[in-house]
Amino acid sequence: MTTAPTAELDEAVPGSAPTPPVIDLRGLSRSFPGDPPVVALRPTDLVLAEGDYLSIVGPSGSGKSTLLNLLGLLDRPTAGEYFIDGEPSHTVSERRRTALRAGRIGFVFQSFHLLPHRTVLENVMLATIYAGVPRAERYPRAVAALERVHLEHRLTFRPPTLSGGERQRVAVARAVVTSPRLLLADEPTGNLDSTTSGEVLDLFDELHRDGLTLAVITHDEDVAARAERSVRITDGRLEVLR
Repeated sequence: MTTAPTAELDEAVPGSAPTPPVIDLRGLSRSFPGDPPVVALRPTDLVLAEGDYLSIVGPSGSGKSTLLNLLGLLDRPTAGEYFIDGEPSHTVSERRRTALRAGRIGFVFQSFHLLPHRTVLENVMLATIYAGVPRAERYPRAVAALERVHLEHRLTFRPPTLSGGERQRVAVARAVVTSPRLLLADEPTGNLDSTTSGEVLDLFDELHRDGLTLAVITHDEDVAARAERSVRITDGRLEVLR
């Protein structure tokens, strides 16, 4: 078992319980049926405190996607425990896991996954609907999220008319509009040129300075270098880099 260093938690108020980490993996593993079974993630401990910025690096087939699916509550572990904000996500119902995913985790993917026939504003507002945000709050929250990524001048545009970097910033706005506890980014610069990649990573730095917890999965060492902490995954095993 490989253990990533536990980040320092905020000092608790005297007499109160310590604030739980945003992410707490304890011996988490994932295997798939076969003869023999395929071990995609070996027993792993990993802790992310509020405001951490972690990169997870590794080549194709190393287990990055498996770890992403587990962190994002898109898959269940074969063994081990996963606490998000202190709640045991590995034991709750699928309905509760869906609610945790919608309300506490934001996703940014390599391919943007924007609806081409919806405006930028509508794409972001859809995330508020899925997360159960009250109707009266959806529009102002979507506008505020787009202002946060510096796209307030593109509200009525549709994704096909935007540059790659702008589309990824819309995706980031959609991910943060619900005020998630964790932003999971999977190869967020994979479809971007070096200049545009730098702009998206600068945006991640801004979000991190605002206190958002980030986990960026990448094979790009330059992207990984922007994070404060880094682990490498190889053949399903996590190794601490810094």
